[in-house]
Amino acid sequence: MESFVREAMSVNVATSLRELREARGISMRTLATKSGLSANALSMIERGKTSPSVSTLYKLADALGVSITAFFGSQNEKKQVVFLKSDQRTRMSFTRGVFEALGGEQFVGRVEPFMLTLESGASSGPHTIVHTGHEFVFCLRGKLEYYVDKQVFHLEAGDSLLFASKLQHKWKNPTTAVVNALIIISGFDEGEQPNAMHWKKGE
Repeated sequence: MESFVREAMSVNVATSLRELREARGISMRTLATKSGLSANALSMIERGKTSPSVSTLYKLADALGVSITAFFGSQNEKKQVVFLKSDQRTRMSFTRGVFEALGGEQFVGRVEPFMLTLESGASSGPHTIVHTGHEFVFCLRGKLEYYVDKQVFHLEAGDSLLFASKLQHKWKNPTTAVVNALIIISGFDEGEQPNAMHWKKGE
């Protein structure tokens, strides 16, 4: 699994964020307000001075009205068949972890698969995530904690979890070992950006 991460093509989050923001004619101050982030924090991310957490990425995607897959780069035309060699995948780093896109950003259907690699202590952030559709998690290596609707599920290699994504959820790696997991989000509503999560202040 580690070799997949090394071979994948990296996405520069700072550059992608700036391009997405400017393409929509949104000022940094406006995006900061819409996302609930401080202008200083947003500036640090755009200048590549800090690595955003997953919760921050989801907040930014929601504020921009895009899916988190938009950070992996734009695709002019969605395809009905997507085949990716391991060295063609794109990856996006976040605090103590890496997302790898598995073709959802290019696919015409309503499904988004990701490979998730988490270092010790990595998490989705302090906020819970809520969206339509279904979420499937398959733990490939290590131990992963998933919080769903006030329940805690402890996944080890070979374990899986399937739930309605309208339930509040978040995840973390509570161990000192690296975790690899496959996550598939599907069945989200037509027109909804599946990873542009809906955040509630105070959670």
